[in-house]
Amino acid sequence: MGIAFAGTAANMRAPLRRAIGAAAALLLALAACAAHAEIRIPFGVYAADKPETVARQFRPLLDAIEVAMSRRLGQPVRMPLLVAESYDQGIAALRAGKVLFARFGPASYVAAKEALPELRLLAMETNHGDKHFFGAIVVAGNSPIRKIADLKGKSFAFGDEHSTIGRYLAQHLLQKNGITARDLGRHAYLGRHDAVGEAVARGEYDAGALKQGTLKALVARRLKLRPLLVFRNITKPWIVHPDLPEEQRLALRETLLNLDNEHAFAELASDGANGFGPAEDAEFDPIRAAIGRNMEFFR
Repeated sequence: MGIAFAGTAANMRAPLRRAIGAAAALLLALAACAAHAEIRIPFGVYAADKPETVARQFRPLLDAIEVAMSRRLGQPVRMPLLVAESYDQGIAALRAGKVLFARFGPASYVAAKEALPELRLLAMETNHGDKHFFGAIVVAGNSPIRKIADLKGKSFAFGDEHSTIGRYLAQHLLQKNGITARDLGRHAYLGRHDAVGEAVARGEYDAGALKQGTLKALVARRLKLRPLLVFRNITKPWIVHPDLPEEQRLALRETLLNLDNEHAFAELASDGANGFGPAEDAEFDPIRAAIGRNMEFFR
């Protein structure tokens, strides 16, 4: 009996040791997975041009940011891209926390900041250190219109109602040159910059306002457009929702400011962006002023 009993206990100890070892290995594996869990930071942008064009522009840059952030934080970082159909939807998605990281235009940033003061600026796009890019008021290539004063009685296509170039700066410049809403034959808001350029090229509107980068892309497609006036705008801010953890926010800011990847910016070259620089909220005060004076265009 004793021998049988001793043999049974010995036979039981080996499987038990194996089970304990397997459990310990599993716990270690789970702990390792938890330590290296994927960080997801949804990124949002609105469709200033066709959504597929916007997605193609931003994915290489987001990929580069993901790689740099993963290295900086020691964990895999993923940034799913959400392209909102309109400026309003883009602002709403950020306010609601559906996206935690976003690139807006200056006027959209001002509107979002007013609605959610806790929003934080990370950086601004730069072109060889310059924080400006350009918009244009355009006419068809064969248009007889040669100066802003010639727009009296004509039709005008604006972009989105929240667009810095497509609305606020364009309307401010028209007013400075003696043209108000009452002086136009008619006007409309078409949403995207490319929609404005295409409508003017087709002769549906006598003139319109859009980004210079979009103008160049449309001309490359052989659309007959001519700039009537080119004007400067402050570059695009990159911002984060207050729910983004502080460690990730700081890492993201440092990643942007130190990003040196020419290929990543290739698709954004039409906007003149090839890097990032520091950003301060006060830099957007001229845009706030243009928005504040906007009702004068309609008097």
